[in-house]
Amino acid sequence: MYKLLIRPILFWFDPEKVHYFTFSLIRTLSKIPGCSLLFRLMYSIEDKRLEREVFGLKFKNPVGLAAGFDKDAKLFNELSNFGFGFIEIGTLTPIGQEGNPKKRLFRLKEDSAIINRMGFNNGGVKEAVERLKNNKGVLIGGNIGKNKVTPNENAVDDYKICFETLFDYVDYFVVNVSSPNTPNLRELQEKEPLKQLLNQLQADNLQHTTPKPILLKIAPDLTDSQLLDIIEIVNETKIAGVIATNTTLSRNGLQSENKSEMGGLSGKPLTKRSTEVIRFLSEKSNKSFPIIGVGGIHTAEDAIEKLEAGASLVQLYTGFIYEGPKLVSDINKAILNK
Repeated sequence: MYKLLIRPILFWFDPEKVHYFTFSLIRTLSKIPGCSLLFRLMYSIEDKRLEREVFGLKFKNPVGLAAGFDKDAKLFNELSNFGFGFIEIGTLTPIGQEGNPKKRLFRLKEDSAIINRMGFNNGGVKEAVERLKNNKGVLIGGNIGKNKVTPNENAVDDYKICFETLFDYVDYFVVNVSSPNTPNLRELQEKEPLKQLLNQLQADNLQHTTPKPILLKIAPDLTDSQLLDIIEIVNETKIAGVIATNTTLSRNGLQSENKSEMGGLSGKPLTKRSTEVIRFLSEKSNKSFPIIGVGGIHTAEDAIEKLEAGASLVQLYTGFIYEGPKLVSDINKAILNK
């Protein structure tokens, strides 16, 4: 029903406005008695065989919602009813910011893709914490970044603020240095600044009685040499793992009219490259750390391919928008049938 009826209507309208409309609709429907239960019955697959223990956390299933969908932790309880095993919020920054000027979100229908240049628009980490206090048992990842106005030499301070503010309210952290939409942010993926950032966060982490897993989210545009550096950095800093991958700057093979818009590309064009990165990291590291696979998952087969390439968990974003919530249950069913 989603692809035949709902999606064509939604896709008539501006994608950012539709995003907020959809949020309001899900929130409203979830307040109707029995609606949340109906969503769970339709999309949640409860089976012990789907459970995964990864970086010390127990996931009820390996299919999560990627960061960027519920940036401000406004709808994580309701979204969990669509069968996700975990929800990643953010990217959050210390101070709320508007992000980049609109229009900044573009559908590429012919390519089953999205280009975004949102620019870490969010209400700030403190506002998100107030909403996270109402968590009803959802496993939450906290994706953290720096404010646009913060120079790279002071970036670590922003990440530390977000880390400490969120610490008691999320289950794991994701350090986002790979978004293409904050000026100069990707420079933090270079070996030395990245090691410095992760070592400082780990030092703060170890001050807590029970440290939280810290993951690094990387771009799909890294070279093999840079990916080898990532493996070395993960092992040296002893962070918990990697999320592969963020959006790409590549525009190879696109058919859509608006393919030249600035920003990060997500969706089907990223399927192959993100899987290549997962396989490379898994093989070259001798599976020494967990990987969350994300990028271009539009079918259950796409998810299985990433799991077989070395991912321990997978996340959806653009595929969830194009294919609808049935994709979550389709993936979990396919995993059970393997």
